[in-house]
Amino acid sequence: MDITQILQAAQSPDANLRTVAENNLTQFQEQNLPNFLLSLSVELSNDEKPPESRRLAGIILKNSLDAKDSAKKDLLTQQWVSVDPSIKSKIKESLLVTLGSSVHDARRTSSQVIAKVASIEIPRREWQDLIAKLLGNMTSPGASAPLKQATLEALGYVCEEISPQHLEQDQVNAVLTAVVQGMNQTELSPEVRLAAVKALYNALDFAESNFANEMERNYIMKVVCDTAVSKEVEIRQAAFECLVAIASTYYSHLDPYMQTIFILTANAVKGDEEAVALQAVEFWSAICDEEIALQEEYEGPDDGNSTIHFRFIEKALPSLVPMLLETLLKQEEDQDQDDNVWNISMSGGTCLGLIARTVGDAIVPLVMPFVEANITKPDWHCREAATFAFGSILEGPSVEKLAPLVQAGLDFLLNTMNDSNSQVKDTTAWTLGRVFELLHSPAGANPIINNSNLPRIVAVLLESSKDVPNVAEKVCGAMYFLAQGYEDAESMSSVLTPYLPNVIAALLNAADRADTTHFRLRASAYEALNEIVRVSNIPETSGIIGQLLQEIMRRLNLTFDLQILSSGDKEKQSDLQALLCGVLQVIIQKLSSTDAKSIIVQTADQLMVLFLRVFACHSSTVHEEAMLAIGALAYATGPDFEKYMPNFFIYLEAGLQNYEEYQVCSISVGVMGDICRALEDKILPFCDRIMTVLLKDLSNSMLNRSVKPPIFSCFGDIALAIGENFEKYLPFAMPMLQGAAEILGTLDQSDDDMVDYGNQLRRGIFEAYSGILQGIKGPKAQLMIPYATHLLQFTEAVSKDRSRDESVTKAAVAVLGDLADTLGKSSKDLFQTHLFHVEFLRECLDLDDEVRDTASWAQGMINQAVVS
Repeated sequence: MDITQILQAAQSPDANLRTVAENNLTQFQEQNLPNFLLSLSVELSNDEKPPESRRLAGIILKNSLDAKDSAKKDLLTQQWVSVDPSIKSKIKESLLVTLGSSVHDARRTSSQVIAKVASIEIPRREWQDLIAKLLGNMTSPGASAPLKQATLEALGYVCEEISPQHLEQDQVNAVLTAVVQGMNQTELSPEVRLAAVKALYNALDFAESNFANEMERNYIMKVVCDTAVSKEVEIRQAAFECLVAIASTYYSHLDPYMQTIFILTANAVKGDEEAVALQAVEFWSAICDEEIALQEEYEGPDDGNSTIHFRFIEKALPSLVPMLLETLLKQEEDQDQDDNVWNISMSGGTCLGLIARTVGDAIVPLVMPFVEANITKPDWHCREAATFAFGSILEGPSVEKLAPLVQAGLDFLLNTMNDSNSQVKDTTAWTLGRVFELLHSPAGANPIINNSNLPRIVAVLLESSKDVPNVAEKVCGAMYFLAQGYEDAESMSSVLTPYLPNVIAALLNAADRADTTHFRLRASAYEALNEIVRVSNIPETSGIIGQLLQEIMRRLNLTFDLQILSSGDKEKQSDLQALLCGVLQVIIQKLSSTDAKSIIVQTADQLMVLFLRVFACHSSTVHEEAMLAIGALAYATGPDFEKYMPNFFIYLEAGLQNYEEYQVCSISVGVMGDICRALEDKILPFCDRIMTVLLKDLSNSMLNRSVKPPIFSCFGDIALAIGENFEKYLPFAMPMLQGAAEILGTLDQSDDDMVDYGNQLRRGIFEAYSGILQGIKGPKAQLMIPYATHLLQFTEAVSKDRSRDESVTKAAVAVLGDLADTLGKSSKDLFQTHLFHVEFLRECLDLDDEVRDTASWAQGMINQAVVS
């Protein structure tokens, strides 16, 4: 079998040849994986082979070692580990030889594959001489520039793939030495220097002890700063990328270098190519992120811990703000038409916003003169920059500082919605949205919006919702935030009632527009509509919301008649159905929590027919939204939901089994809980199938871990619904709960994501136990005695864990009360043996109201059980 011919045929324009070649490759891979990988590495390393076959060999080799999907990645790792060591050794030798190839693509691919092998082997303490061999390429007297470049790329990729703990410090030192030497101006090849700077970027996480050493740190920083003024644009850009990463990783070491860095960034922003200038601005954004995080950690801008909070932004403010304001004047024509545009003016405005959050009120006097000087100039660039500057600094400074400025400028902003330039209108609409989002508080002491200016605001927004799509989208966002301000203001939302019919009509028109090429206007219009419904005062608006319900149902019905000729058409249909189901969910929730519930009950049959038709379209985007809407409908209709179960259960079961699209699975589990609460024991006929699927999900290693906590909570919902009928599921559910409790002990406590997941899992376990205990309470309560000791041991372990959050504390306290309540005097000995509860409950009596109330109830239940 000639691998070269097959690899070339696999890229042939002739589909038949291609298919045969692909089948041959798959067969070779399945029948003899070690030789398949060896043949690919030999092909990649042979300079006499055609570039196309070598390129494909490299791609297949890389894809045989790594995958995005974690389960597939684990499988590929195991396959590599089980290859005969002598064959692995030959493959690795071929890869190292390829670094010296005369073909650039082969060198680059080889350096990537080396890193993939390293990511498997180095953590297993294998291929321990790799770093030494790569460094040998850098120091050997006759090493060519292409070999050095490929070697530095390989070192960079290796550092990207492995963790710092997998290299010894002397290896790290040697890598950094080689990389820094490669960056040196004495290195004549710009390609080598660029590869070195990129390698340093990837190696920075490894350099912790080097940055802690002043002499080494000074040397690294000097080389990076020198490189930031190289002749080549790409090298300067990469050097600034390193500075950005250093700002994030080594903030506490930066003080001695800030003067130099300020000069470098200022020069780059003023006069360098945009790619370099963007990274220079990004450096200051990274410093802001660090200082905001420090302030949050030590509470408020005034309490930053002086030993590590250097207040770089505050010190640089007088020079930094004017520099950034200048960038705002460098807009591109039509940048408002492109949602993905990222240029120096966007970057400068973003950084200005971060500075406002970092220093608060101090930024206002530095920005307002620029706003006032430019806001009325004939050149649209000046007007847009002034509005952008004002909108950017609205988060951070105090309401007291901003309110007078906004009150003085609001009328001006509303007038500007008629500006002759579309970009000025776009930015003004965005700024109005920011004003409403951040400063509009009807119940506050100094409300921005009042009875005298509301009519004008609504009139301008209604008119501007007809503007070009990108402006209309921002206007819908402004309407969303205008409505959201009334969410916590109770009956104050009555002030919106007179405008509701016109606002709803404008938003429906915006969602319907034929000229909208981007999906975002439609999404923005429906999101604003949702918010209007959420805040509406139902006694006054139930008729209007009832009409809206009929209109949205009509629109959803029309989506089934759309012509679907391509995958794009299918996607548009799915997106529209998802948005409409989202609106229906909000309307159902709003009406069913008030006296207007009868409107939902009367339309429930029609709604259910629509949702079932949506499921029949088979799209995961819609599946989620329709599921959530059905959960709301189940809550609204209560036990009457039973009649829909036979037709709906097929889709619910499919959702519960959909572990590939885990969000669908997770939402289906949540809706399952809603339905249990609605149907209570009428869910019983479906329980065998539900429990079978849920138990299978828990055993499935392919299911995303985030779905497991809701499944446990769902056990509790099912048990509450069916009471003592849950007995038959105890032998299957309880080992799962106990197994999950044991897994918690193995989670990495230094990883924030894992701590968060641990809390979700604990809460899910406690909610399951609580539901089961309450459900089985009564004649069959004794069934829980065998599981009680384990439950108390688990609760004790959680009570001692300081990483638990408040929701876990509350769930743990509730379960103690449920255990005492369900088992009564049978729990007396258990509570006398496990006395941790005394201290735990005492601690909980000092927490917030909800936890305190639950703790005092649990205390009463335990006292009752122990005294009886």
